[in-house]
Amino acid sequence: MIELVVATRNAGKLKEIRRLLESRGIKVLGLDSFPAAPDVVEDGETFAANAIKKAEAVAQFTGLPCLADDSGLVVDALQGRPGVHSARFSGKDADDRSNNRKLLEELGAVPAGRRQASFRCLMALCMPGQPPRLFEGRVNGMILEREQGDGGFGYDPLFWLPEHGCTMAELSLDTKNRISHRGQALRQLVAFLTDLAA
Repeated sequence: MIELVVATRNAGKLKEIRRLLESRGIKVLGLDSFPAAPDVVEDGETFAANAIKKAEAVAQFTGLPCLADDSGLVVDALQGRPGVHSARFSGKDADDRSNNRKLLEELGAVPAGRRQASFRCLMALCMPGQPPRLFEGRVNGMILEREQGDGGFGYDPLFWLPEHGCTMAELSLDTKNRISHRGQALRQLVAFLTDLAA
């Protein structure tokens, strides 16, 4: 069985990744298994830079293959913000509630037809002695004027999926994993690891 460290302390993110990978014979360890692992400052200007930085640091610390992602919400009317700052959009002590509140405030004057956005995910896999491999996913949608649904995490309750007629927070975990930006990147990762093991 392949053992993989996922460089995150985000329980929601880890749950999504574990659900998809462990069903394919990949054992997933989170940073909760490595309490002394370094906190990596995500100061890159792109999702890819942040993902690579985290994966390399944690792989070096643990000595195991490491997967890290940087993902976020890109809102057209906000010139791509919050982007790489999605997790800290409302400041240093940001949480999902304060980030969603700030997003709604900033989009207050933007009409419904101009609230296009996308969730983007860049995953970096660092394996001993190999350059990082990148996997990317993207899902398009719209930002609602108020939260809807109580599943998922982050901006999910505000992210409307027109083709599904619901928000990301209203999807089952299996459906979310199938269509989400993270799910897309993870399927590319699984294909890569399957080829590697063949």
